Amino acid sequence: MCGIVGYIGDKESQQVLLSGLKRLEYRGYDSAGIVTLGASGEPTSLREKGKVAELEKKILNHKKDDEVGIGHTRWATHGAPSKRNAHPHNVGDIYLVHNGIIENYQDLKTELTKYDYDFKSETDTEVLTALVDYIYKKDGTSLVSAVSQALKMVVGAYGIAVLSVKNPSEIVVARKGSPLIVGLGDDEVFVASDASALVGHTDQVIYMRDGEIGVCTREGVQLYDIEANEINASVEKLELDLQSIQKKGYDHFLLKEIYEQPESLNSTLLGRVSADPLRARLGGLNMSDNEIRKVEHVMVIGCGTAYYAGLEAGYFIEQFLDGVTFSSQIASELRYRSFTVPKNTVALIVSQSGETADTLACLQELKRRGVKCLGVVNAVGSTIAREVDGGVYVHVGAEISVASTKAFTSQVAAITIFGLMLAQAKGVGQMQLRSYIHELEALPSEIEKVLKKHDKEVQKIAKAYAHYEHALYIGRDALYPIALEGALKLKEVSYVHAEGYAAGELKHGPIALIDDRFFEVCYIQDNWLYEKSQSNLIEMNARGAHAIAITNTSKRIAAEKVIRVNTKLELFTPLVFNVISQLLAYYVAVARGNDVDQPRNLAKSVTVE
Repeated sequence: MCGIVGYIGDKESQQVLLSGLKRLEYRGYDSAGIVTLGASGEPTSLREKGKVAELEKKILNHKKDDEVGIGHTRWATHGAPSKRNAHPHNVGDIYLVHNGIIENYQDLKTELTKYDYDFKSETDTEVLTALVDYIYKKDGTSLVSAVSQALKMVVGAYGIAVLSVKNPSEIVVARKGSPLIVGLGDDEVFVASDASALVGHTDQVIYMRDGEIGVCTREGVQLYDIEANEINASVEKLELDLQSIQKKGYDHFLLKEIYEQPESLNSTLLGRVSADPLRARLGGLNMSDNEIRKVEHVMVIGCGTAYYAGLEAGYFIEQFLDGVTFSSQIASELRYRSFTVPKNTVALIVSQSGETADTLACLQELKRRGVKCLGVVNAVGSTIAREVDGGVYVHVGAEISVASTKAFTSQVAAITIFGLMLAQAKGVGQMQLRSYIHELEALPSEIEKVLKKHDKEVQKIAKAYAHYEHALYIGRDALYPIALEGALKLKEVSYVHAEGYAAGELKHGPIALIDDRFFEVCYIQDNWLYEKSQSNLIEMNARGAHAIAITNTSKRIAAEKVIRVNTKLELFTPLVFNVISQLLAYYVAVARGNDVDQPRNLAKSVTVE
């Protein structure tokens, strides 16, 4: 993986492809390349290790007016980042770009070497390219037929775009487990793995489904199933605009998205939460009140930040909902466990991109078992959004930075609203739920206030602590998932080794780590656990800690630095503290000179295991 673009029309395809690749840079990648075909099929293939800017320099020296081409940004899976492993791959008459993993590529490679195929890269993609070329030549068939036959022989996931030098008037595309979108213009067609590459070109799109193959020409696209039978395409309106994928004056998308949280959270809550009349309601669940009333177990399935969002929401929900068990599961673990699903279970499938491979695999397994699956996703038209039985969009807008911030806050809010719906359906009194609904409504303005007040303070602290190579984050109760998420954000963007722990676990091992190489982030809420949390801080100080405390109390805090957050919230204070953690991670990364929006080794949408 990571990003695919394609174009056929009457424009200079090099520039269209380059523009699309730049839009996909946020996804994370290590090399980039394009190939374009002239009117008679002569190819111009350009590939470079590193950033798209390096590829752009090469394009300037090899300008062509070709009107068809495909391009790719690669995030290494098979083989190290290098020019020879970069896409597009070429074997014989075929050029191909690919997201996903071909699991049986070694067996296919062994077989193809018998037919004098000599492989130059370490990739599974080159093997798939050779397989298409072999069938294309052997059978003398159409390109779409060769692709169809080849895909029947592979095991794994793919989103591909394919060109043949013998037929420069079409691009063949296909998907299984890796997203692919076709955009329709006037006598031109665009291909992309992410909607952001299509913005400004067209708002008429086809979200390809698993097992579909498409033949793109200037006139449009014809879809087929894997058996090459024609099927009808559903054209939809692209819900994304150019403004949402621009920085709007911020230095980085990450900072922009941290600051967008008041607005994005308002979008999540709009029409779903009301204090007058008192109401918490999610549309799109496709569940009757009676079905909701029967729910006894809720499983939240997610990876990384989405998993932590489920953990956090669980702490909130269990405070007002009795008689329902609530658990958050790591998708990459659950999919391989021999787990039992109790009767009357609902699964919440949480993913910003809606394409997370492990989460999607869990969804498919749970559906096979007859479990009601509801999506909590951001990307409209994504695979998870299409495969669930119902669900909600969190409506946070485009999240471009690889490190997720605004999606986390809105995921927690959406899951909590689902919990409030369960409580209402099961007869929990309005008075008991009133404070939760009032605080949800107030949360966006409280986050905005904290951002304005503490930005400079956090920036100053981050500079002072940016030289540390290790960090320990601790919190109790609903602050424990915030510690996990805070540590994740720091390690993602700053490359500081950071770990999050439940504060009560300090004496059971982690306290042995504390020395002058570490700084610590301690979350202390002014509630019934204040004394316990303060004791943990004192225990660390006795071992030479360099602690930063994030708190809403005016009481004495024994830390090197104390960030005192003044908020009227009580129940959802952890989400306000989390915004401070996001700023801290951002400013530490900036102080260390890192590529904040595109951290090394990471991809925005993880569509392979």
